[in-house]
Amino acid sequence: MCLLALLASSAYAAEGVPDDCSQLIVAVAPTWDSARGELRLFERSPGGNWEAVSGPLPVLFGKKGIAWGTGLAGQNEPGLRKKERDGRAPAGVFEIGKVFGYDANLPAGADYPYHQVTEADVWSDDPRSPNYNRHIVIDPKNPPNNYRHEKMRSGDFAYHWLIEIRHNSDPPVPGAGSAIFFHIRRGVNRPTTGCTTMAQDNLVKVITWLRAKRHPCYALLPVGEYENKWRAWNLPSPEALRGAVSLAR
Repeated sequence: MCLLALLASSAYAAEGVPDDCSQLIVAVAPTWDSARGELRLFERSPGGNWEAVSGPLPVLFGKKGIAWGTGLAGQNEPGLRKKERDGRAPAGVFEIGKVFGYDANLPAGADYPYHQVTEADVWSDDPRSPNYNRHIVIDPKNPPNNYRHEKMRSGDFAYHWLIEIRHNSDPPVPGAGSAIFFHIRRGVNRPTTGCTTMAQDNLVKVITWLRAKRHPCYALLPVGEYENKWRAWNLPSPEALRGAVSLAR
């Protein structure tokens, strides 16, 4: 095999869920323009197959559906791309970052990197900022003008718990989308501007399940793309999705 072919093959093989990931959150949407879908939790042992441990859980995506994002997989796909304020959630495979919340501690039973947010914590969604799509700490008594609307502790119940979805993170590309999280839904029919939301009890279940040493990841795809990508991206089989464990909604 020539060098170029070898490099291309290695790049292709590297795209998708990494081998060291043994916890996987999977969400599927009926179509690219769907604002709702289902989420399932999977685990695997080293070298083993994915096994469903929870789900399906009802979730909401962007009010305009989903579009290809930038993460561990998806950034090289043709088609509609995620952009700032486009009302779409990013599709692809992504690492899971920190959990953020209002409380001093994580929910009982949780063991994951956590940051309690205060009035000083903001997340930049301004493509003009050098801190775009970053969590930063400011002086709340003298905040820069462009951070006034980006507070992470706004008092909004929907942001009581946040799980970071690492879209457009390494490094952030201005305008490609920012502040993508799992958070509490505002209602059963209230989609988002780009996040994935669910009932509070279900979000807490996800938080208590996560373990950093298992390198958790998140995959979001329309059903048709999932059926095309699951083998190449090391995802659970479509049959595994259909056989997932049911939880109360």
